[in-house]
Amino acid sequence: MTLVDDPGWTLPEDLLERIAARAPRYDAENAFCAEDLEDLRTAGWLRIGVPVEQGGAGLGLAATSTLQRRLAQAAPATALGLGMHQVWVQAARAVTARGGSFLQTVTDHAADDHLLAFGVSEPGNDAVLFDSSTTAEPDGDGGYRFTGTKVSTSLAPAWDVLSVFGKDTSGPEPRLVHGFVLRSDGDVEHLDDWDTLGMRATQSRTTLLHGVHVPSSRIVRVLPVGPTQDPLVFGVFAAFELLVASVYVGIAERALELAVAAVSGRHGRDGVARSQDPDVRRAVADLRGTVDAVTLQVSSLARSVDEADDLGARWFPLLVGTKARTVDTAQHVVDEALRLAGGSAFRASSELARLARDVRAGQYHPSTRDSAARTIAAAELGPLA
Repeated sequence: MTLVDDPGWTLPEDLLERIAARAPRYDAENAFCAEDLEDLRTAGWLRIGVPVEQGGAGLGLAATSTLQRRLAQAAPATALGLGMHQVWVQAARAVTARGGSFLQTVTDHAADDHLLAFGVSEPGNDAVLFDSSTTAEPDGDGGYRFTGTKVSTSLAPAWDVLSVFGKDTSGPEPRLVHGFVLRSDGDVEHLDDWDTLGMRATQSRTTLLHGVHVPSSRIVRVLPVGPTQDPLVFGVFAAFELLVASVYVGIAERALELAVAAVSGRHGRDGVARSQDPDVRRAVADLRGTVDAVTLQVSSLARSVDEADDLGARWFPLLVGTKARTVDTAQHVVDEALRLAGGSAFRASSELARLARDVRAGQYHPSTRDSAARTIAAAELGPLA
C-alpha cells in the first residue's frame, strides 16, 4: 500500500530485484553502480520526467519522488546517485511551469538518454548556490572558462553532461555563471578519492575543472551573488531537497520492513514470537507513524511544486525543514530497526548494517540541520543583525 498516488510509470519488480542483489557487491567493492545505470537507462529511467511528446513518461516531482523511494528501498546509493539526474530534469520542469525556457537543453539531453550530473558543491562553501569559489573567466564571446574544485560530484565515472557554476569577477559586480560541460569537452579531472562510510556506489568523486570551456550556447543563467528567488535556484533547490529526502524515506521504509520481518521470525525460549512482545509492538507502531509522517510531508510538498502553488516566503523554510526532518527520522528508524532486529543485524554483511551506514550520509547533503535551522529562524525572526 502506498500513501501517494500511483506514479503512472513503474520500476519492474525483476529490475528492482537485480538492483537489490547488486547493492552489497557495489558497497563491498566501493564500485560505481554501472550495471544499475545501464539497466535503468534501458528501462527508460532517464526519461521519466521528459514530456511525452519528447519520448518520456511526463512525470512530475511527486511521481518521481515515489519512484525514488522505491528505488532506494532496493539500493539507496543507486537511488541517490542517479537521483541527481532526476533533480536536473525536475528543475527544468519547474522552470518551464513558471514560464522559463532556459533549461530546455536539460530536457533535450534527458530525452536523448544522456546522464546529467551536478558540479556544484565546493570545499568550504556553505553558501552552496549563492556563491562560488570556482573562477568563471569570460571568453569575450558570451562563453566562460571554469577553473576550480568541486566535491561530491555524483556519477563521476559515467555522466554525459555536468552542470558547473562559478564566479565572474571581471565586471563591476561579481556574478554567478551557470552552464553545462559535455564529457567530450575535456579539461575535467575526477580524482579516485571516494572511499566513504556509506553511499559508496554513487562514486561522488572530487572534480577538478582545469579551465574547461563552456560556449555561450551552454551558458544558461548569470545571477547576482547571494540569495535569490530566481527560477533556476528555486527549481534546483526544490527538486534536490525533495528527491534527496525521498531516498531517505525509502531507507526508512526498508529498515522498518526488515525490522518487522526480523521480529516476526524470532521466538523466545518459551516459543512465543517476539512480535507478541508489547514493547516490540509499541516500538514498531511508533516507527510506522514516524515514517508515515515524513512520507506525507515529502509527497505534499512535491505536489505543491508540481501544481506551482504560491507559498511565497514559506517555500525555502518548508523545503529545508522537510529534508532535514526526513534525514533525522530515517536515521532514527534505522537505529531502532537495528535494536529490534537483534545481534544478527550488527554483522557487516546484513542489509540493516549497510542501511545504517548509508543513512548517515544524509546529514552532509545540503541543507544540513544547522543550515535548515538558520533558514527557518530567519523566516520567523528576521535576519541576524
